[in-house]
Order: sequence, then structure tokens, then C-alpha cells
Amino acid sequence: MVPAAGALHRGLPEGHGAGHQVPQPDLHGCQTAGPAAGGPARSCARRRRAIAQRRTVSLPDGATPDAVRHSLVEFLPPKFQPYARMSRLDRPIGWWLLLLPCWWSEAMAARLAGHVPSLWTLLLFLIGAVAMRGAGSTWNDITDKDLDAKVARTRARPLPSGQITTKEAFVWLGLQGLLGLAVLSQFNRFAILMGFLSLLPVLVYPFMKRFTNHPQLVLGLAFAWGALMGFATHLGALPVAGYLLYAGAICWVVGYDTIYALQDIEDDAIVGIGSTARAYGEHVRAFIAAMFILTVGLIGLAMMRVGVGPAAWLGLAAFAGHLGWQLVVVDRNDPVQALRLFRANRDAGLLLFAGLAVDAVSAGL
Repeated sequence: MVPAAGALHRGLPEGHGAGHQVPQPDLHGCQTAGPAAGGPARSCARRRRAIAQRRTVSLPDGATPDAVRHSLVEFLPPKFQPYARMSRLDRPIGWWLLLLPCWWSEAMAARLAGHVPSLWTLLLFLIGAVAMRGAGSTWNDITDKDLDAKVARTRARPLPSGQITTKEAFVWLGLQGLLGLAVLSQFNRFAILMGFLSLLPVLVYPFMKRFTNHPQLVLGLAFAWGALMGFATHLGALPVAGYLLYAGAICWVVGYDTIYALQDIEDDAIVGIGSTARAYGEHVRAFIAAMFILTVGLIGLAMMRVGVGPAAWLGLAAFAGHLGWQLVVVDRNDPVQALRLFRANRDAGLLLFAGLAVDAVSAGL
């Protein structure tokens, strides 16, 4: 999104006709994936139940298991559908997770300046998030084409399945980049500079999972960048609160994408892709907890610097409660649940934004 949030997102095997069945995930290594208390047999049983659920789902060609069923993509002319799926338009959770830090920072910057948040700026951030999430996903697919062909859940992506050529993918990447540039041109010079700097982690991210077990950190640098953009567009500068919010958003991304990566532990091990889900193994819940605690703490410090009121603190409390609920129910051996929890982070982020927005509006009127 910017690479696709949860940028280790997978696809499906090649298929023909009106639709195809979701493939069976590889159970290789499931005996080593079980918790100490549950034992290997219980771990494998949970994964087999997840397989059974996936078998019952029929998807259009090129769709992925985490795509929204009956999305607008399915109503596009067939020749445009592969491009829309490459941009993850059938998986809106990605652009939501890219957008939310932008909205947080716009609300906090407006509060700091004593203004009401700009609806025009919020709309521009929305358009930019959709465009740049699509561009980042396209770049991710271009660089991962060979790896995707080796993994069951990514073989049906438009590039490895042959629905789109590499040349066509680069053209599509350029068109989305132009839309992002058009949005960026509406802002001040400092914000434009910050927008161009955001491309650095986006370009680097797809290669990091080949060399490190912590690619989620680089993903966080890219996906949390919006936490800086609201301050840049509203104030033309980055106060301390902006850096604190950015750090907190990075931890949030690392936490929720670790949950997402729980779906792919076995396949990632086979093809040599690193992830925090693999790196922390049976201790992954503790790692996610650490990331979410840092998230709430750093965002709270940013809010203190801004001087927010009760509504914002209520929003942070609701956000923290949602993250706590995720920690209680997450199960590293249940890939279906991992996807649900990953998606639920949109709601968590909206709870925080609602509190920040109400606080900024009440202070700015």
C-alpha cells in the first residue's frame, strides 16, 4: 500500500469458468505450530476446521479468500476486473487501514490549531488512500510475481495467473500514481514533500520479507505515514505530537499485520518469507500485546501534547478496549479468526477517530 495492509495478503490457485473453490491451506508444520497447552493434535484440528470452512466458499476467478463477497469489482466489465483486484478494490480493509492514521492526524492537527477538521482534506485523504493502496498493492504484486506463483493462496493473483502482463501492471501502477499525485498537489509544499518521502518504505517493503523476520516494521513505516500527513497539510510542520502519533500508528500496523500473518505461517516457511508471526511462534500473543500497549501509550502521549478533551480520551479508551478484546480472542492456530480480527481493526480505528473528531469539532466551534 502503499502495500496491501496486511501486505502478506494471499490469493488463490488458477481457475477457469464462473468460479472456483478456495484451496486447502498447507498443513505442513502444523504440529510445530500448536500451543504448549493444546498440543499438536488440537492445533491441527483447528486448522482442519478452518480448511473445511474455506472449502464451502466459491469465489470468482482471481478473487481471494479475504475478498468481500459480491463486491463492486464483480460488476465491472470482465477485462477491468483483474486490474481492480490487483488494486485490492474487492478488499477495502486495506485502504481503510491506510486512511485512518490520516484522519487521526487531521483531527489532532485541527484541535491543535483550534480549527474544525477540514471535510475537503478528509475527502482528499480518502481518495489518496484508495489510489495509493492500489498503487502499492500493484507494486507488491510486480515484485512478488515469482513468489506468488509458489504459494497456494496467491497463484490466482492477476500476474502469476497470466490475467495481466508485467507491462500492463506497470502501466496500471503509473495511472494510480498519477491519481495520487493529483491529490497530493492540492496540499502545501511541505505536505507534498512528505508525500514523496512516503514512497521510500513503499518501494522497499516487498523485498524486506525475503531478508528479515520483521517485514511488518517496514510495512508500518509505510502504512502509518498518514499520521504525519494531517499535521503536514494543516500546520505545514510536524510537531512532537505528530512524531508520537506516527510511532503509535507504526506499532498498531505491526500488531494487526502480525495477526494477519498468522494465516500463512506454513506457506511462508516453505517459500522462505519472513514474518513476525513466524519469528515469535508460541510467544506471538505477547508480541502483539506489546505492540498494542505501545500503540495506546504513544497515541495517548500525542493526545496529551495536543491538549485534547474528554471526547478524545473516551475514543482512545474505546480503541484500547477493542485492541484488548483482540488479544483475548486471538488464536494463532485459527486462520479464519485471524482474518476476522485483522478486519476488525477498521472498527477500532474508527472508534478513535470518532473521539478525536468530536473533540476537535467541539473545540473549534
